[in-house]
Amino acid sequence: MDFGSHTTDSSQDRGRNDFFQLHQRIVSAPVDFGAIRSEFGLASEYPTEAVSDARDAVDAFAGTRVDRTDIEFVTIDPPSALDLDQALHIERTSTGFTLHYAIADLGAVIVPGSALAAEAEVRGQTYYLPDGNVPLHPTVLSEGAASLLPGVDRPAALWTIELDNDAAPSSFSVTRALVRSRERFDYAQVQAAADAGTLPPSLTALPEFGRLRIEAGLDRGAISLRLPAQEVIPHGDDWRLQLEPRTEADDWNEQVSLLTGMCAARIMLEHKGIGLLRTMPPPPERAIESMRRTAAALGIEWPAEVPVGRMLAGLDANTPAALVLMSEATGLLRGASYTLLAELDDPTPQQLTHSAIGAPYAHVTAPLRRLADRFTTEICLAHGAGVDVPQWVVEGLKTAAETMRRTDAVANKVDRACVDLTEATVLQPRVGTDFAAVVLREATESRPAEIFVGEPPILARCAGQPPEGRHVAVRLAVADPATRTIAFGYDGPRR
Repeated sequence: MDFGSHTTDSSQDRGRNDFFQLHQRIVSAPVDFGAIRSEFGLASEYPTEAVSDARDAVDAFAGTRVDRTDIEFVTIDPPSALDLDQALHIERTSTGFTLHYAIADLGAVIVPGSALAAEAEVRGQTYYLPDGNVPLHPTVLSEGAASLLPGVDRPAALWTIELDNDAAPSSFSVTRALVRSRERFDYAQVQAAADAGTLPPSLTALPEFGRLRIEAGLDRGAISLRLPAQEVIPHGDDWRLQLEPRTEADDWNEQVSLLTGMCAARIMLEHKGIGLLRTMPPPPERAIESMRRTAAALGIEWPAEVPVGRMLAGLDANTPAALVLMSEATGLLRGASYTLLAELDDPTPQQLTHSAIGAPYAHVTAPLRRLADRFTTEICLAHGAGVDVPQWVVEGLKTAAETMRRTDAVANKVDRACVDLTEATVLQPRVGTDFAAVVLREATESRPAEIFVGEPPILARCAGQPPEGRHVAVRLAVADPATRTIAFGYDGPRR
């Protein structure tokens, strides 16, 4: 996210347009993430038998797949990624768009009941740490034989989605296919090509598609937050914090995955019975009412008929007021879980919907990195082929859902621990130093104030009574790597 220059209506904030500029001195320090791996029991080494299974994996459906190596697929992933789950081709047609989305077919190469399957069911997902990943599958598979790397034929679950001129899906299907990616891109490359008008033919229609789908999401009531995301990255032999850059290309590509997940959910709901949705309850009315009061206090106009997602989308994310509201909006997006359709006797729409997306949704697009996707993809493939869902899916889906719930919680804690450790280590030499900050939430009787420090980029709590939505100077009181804690204090305006 780019925090460039900004202005506000407050006279105290004028002349502070450099607050969010990231062209500041780089603060880095050596950090050892080994303790976090040990604390959360993250075993990087895969059992020998499971590695052997991965090395010997063969496509169980070879020879029966439809050959779609004629489609010029490309991939869009972070620069260093090798576990490439998805490859995409989208084109404009006379009636709208045709999207082809190839997903690595793990269900075809992992033998049910094997050591590889058992280990994956324990791990649940890939954990991402700054110094290296703890993979769901052995890298010989996830970064090799099953990855949709360019220039090689790969087994895939191929989604074909026809859309109208508003990018609303009119038909969709999924089948097993053989595909070949032509080229891999990262998000910055796609954004640069879009800005220059030089996108490859496979992606020329992506910006229009993405913008239409984002607008459709707002119409559904989708909620998307643009808070700064902290990222720990290497800096020589040390580590530093930065704000994770996010481009329009990230958002366009995300819409491809979200659309596919919504189509998968529709397939499972239409066939009833077995299925696994990613769900989130609607935000409590009291939370939205609280946000409306905050918006009014900040002088932000929010008409009664405008949904919260559309209001947030219309804010200038570079302003303190927007940061305050988006920070408060995180309280709207809680309770995400995995819902087994077989466990719902008489499901209500609220039980089936992911409120941040505004529709029923299923995880199906990242089987190399997430256990659930192998099961849900297999369900959709079976329905598409008109055959029974495989018994290993029927018998293992509940366990897969439980594993996802457990490992999601662990993954969130690991992410937070890595950032907390880096923050405390980088800031330790600067205890007693004043920092420029913007106040995201004022203090209440039950919790301290929350602030955003621009350099290094940190979201933190702060003692005292700093005024919400204002620029303030805060002092670093504690930075302890052993406990992974930092603490700021506010004593009032500096004179």
